[in-house]
Amino acid sequence: MKTQATLISRLAYAVLATSLTIAAPAVLAHGDGHAKKDKAAAISTDEHAFGKEGDQKHVDRTITVDMNDTMRFTPSRIKVKQGETIRFVVRNKGQAQHEMVLGTMDELKAHGELMKKNPEMEHDDPYMAHVKPGGKEEMVWQFTKAGEFNYGCLAPGHFEAGMIGKIKVVKG
Repeated sequence: MKTQATLISRLAYAVLATSLTIAAPAVLAHGDGHAKKDKAAAISTDEHAFGKEGDQKHVDRTITVDMNDTMRFTPSRIKVKQGETIRFVVRNKGQAQHEMVLGTMDELKAHGELMKKNPEMEHDDPYMAHVKPGGKEEMVWQFTKAGEFNYGCLAPGHFEAGMIGKIKVVKG
């Protein structure tokens, strides 16, 4: 009887260990799976509806954006001039992984849905800052077009909980 109980106990531990080994990559993928862009790398020339990657050497001003576990950004509204290059210092004041992703509302919603279907997807685009709890990241962005754009946290459930901000780009 004791041998059978020991065998069941060992089998339970083996099943648990296997489950954790399989599940861990999916749980952690959207957190630390993002490679950091090499600061010496060439600046992307890709133009988006909301602008393009900015040059670190030509920053017009710096805006600090704080994220927290109440699923909010501070500030939640930002105003910039068309053509301005902004250095965003993105700070995570919470205990959970957060991110700031720039885009149109439609692009953010589409990207959020894609992340739900592919949580292991890795990416490091210049309009994204993925920040560990207590950490900070920077991104430099040039707003080349006037209009209203957004930023959001696309970690599972955060965007849906209201972790969204607005950027108004006015003609310079």
